Amino acid sequence: MQEAVLHPLEQYLRSDRLPHTWCPGCGIGTVMQAFLRAVDELKIDSKKIAAISGIGCSGRIPLYLKFDGAHVLHGRAIPVALGIKLARPDLKVVVFGGDGDIVSIGGNHLIHAARRNADITVIMINNFIYGLTGGQVAPTTPKEVFTYTSPYNPDSKPFNVVQLVAASGATYVARWSTAYPVLLKESIKKALLHRGFSFIEVISQCPEIFGRLNEFKTPYDLLKKIKDVGRIRKDIGPFEAKYDWNSEITLGEFVNRDEPTYLDQLNQIREKAKGQGDKK
Repeated sequence: MQEAVLHPLEQYLRSDRLPHTWCPGCGIGTVMQAFLRAVDELKIDSKKIAAISGIGCSGRIPLYLKFDGAHVLHGRAIPVALGIKLARPDLKVVVFGGDGDIVSIGGNHLIHAARRNADITVIMINNFIYGLTGGQVAPTTPKEVFTYTSPYNPDSKPFNVVQLVAASGATYVARWSTAYPVLLKESIKKALLHRGFSFIEVISQCPEIFGRLNEFKTPYDLLKKIKDVGRIRKDIGPFEAKYDWNSEITLGEFVNRDEPTYLDQLNQIREKAKGQGDKK
């Protein structure tokens, strides 16, 4: 009788929901594995994690995890996550989303969560395109590439999301790619332990939609492009980080500082309202 071999992260997976729906060669599984390895190494109680997502390929991550979570409206994962954190401050609340979900439809929530230093972690998987909905241009689509809705190239330059969230006030900001899963895992560990708003952008491959449209014949070809264009820089600020498809997409940790979190600020207001704090 053949003995069943369990996945080393089996304890965190809803195996009854597998196989997953991601295309062969997709990078989302690499990100999910890096996250689970970070959780495992930090020995975080799975009952103390809430995983929230909106719509999109990346939004399916929480469906495969044995954590409490919610799969919510397109672009609305961040406000739901913040609401959960306010109700249950003891939880580590993590948002998973794609670039369309987080920066386009949910862009307003992103910048205000950063401004507030909301006590949540956002992991944004940037594959340069709306993949699940068929290949539309996204706010992160480089000017030099093609999508079904921009067959003559996008009409405007993309967001450099690292700079956007840093300018909005985020206190932990990093960008990695699926070509560096160990460095990504270490960054996720820092983000999970960070007090306040932590944001990680992960440059990832979408071979079936983005790759085919831009003449990458195999997932490996696209991953190699992502590896080649990614440049790890140490000790630079977010506004030195480049986002250029032809020359460099800068990887690294760009912001890591302590500031009062949103919960800290609410507690200060609560104390003032009770007349026990500073009445200025």
